[in-house]
Amino acid sequence: MTRFISAEQLHKTYYLGDDVEVPALRGVSLEVGKGEFVAIMGPSGSGKSTFMNLLGCLDIPTRGRLLLEDVELSSLTPNQLAEIRNRKIGFVFQNFNLLPRTSSLENVELPVLYSGADASKRHRLAVEALERVGLKGKIHNLSNQLSGGEQQRVAIARALVNNPSLILADEPTGNLDTQTSAEIMQILKELNDVYGITIILITHEADIARYARRQVFFRDGTIVHDQ
Repeated sequence: MTRFISAEQLHKTYYLGDDVEVPALRGVSLEVGKGEFVAIMGPSGSGKSTFMNLLGCLDIPTRGRLLLEDVELSSLTPNQLAEIRNRKIGFVFQNFNLLPRTSSLENVELPVLYSGADASKRHRLAVEALERVGLKGKIHNLSNQLSGGEQQRVAIARALVNNPSLILADEPTGNLDTQTSAEIMQILKELNDVYGITIILITHEADIARYARRQVFFRDGTIVHDQ
């Protein structure tokens, strides 16, 4: 399997004031192959969200190396990190993060807008992404006219629209009921199985983690189990 993500002795320390250090990651090493579906688990404060922020090019480590497709992220400028975020990474969050009183289509078009595509291309890519998540008939509905599950489908479509090689899903079922959670996880599983998109999922729910092929457990800023 081709190496896709490589973390080597990652440390991340936050500072409160001048002299209080708060270590969030304490030497995390992990490799993820291209096309893997990995669940990151652990209690609050275990470092899993910090690790997700580093993978998403939202932050850089204090020490250690993090490579995405053999590109060392800590060596890049903020503009270069932003470009990778937009071109290679799709984000799915617990709270959907959709623009209110804005249509499904317009929400999904946003990442393509930032990439400079013209209106016709934005429209085509957004419609295709919404069709892939089963929302062909809801493209003009406003966010507040959709159920929670439909809003998360829009969020997944938005994550897909730039054809990313990596999807980072942070507690994507946290605000959904059991049946809707299963539907959302089936969509993510299909994106991995059929399209080969690498997926990193953060969850604290064991039944959700079972959709992944691999579970990695964090505690106190380290990896304590990888199965």
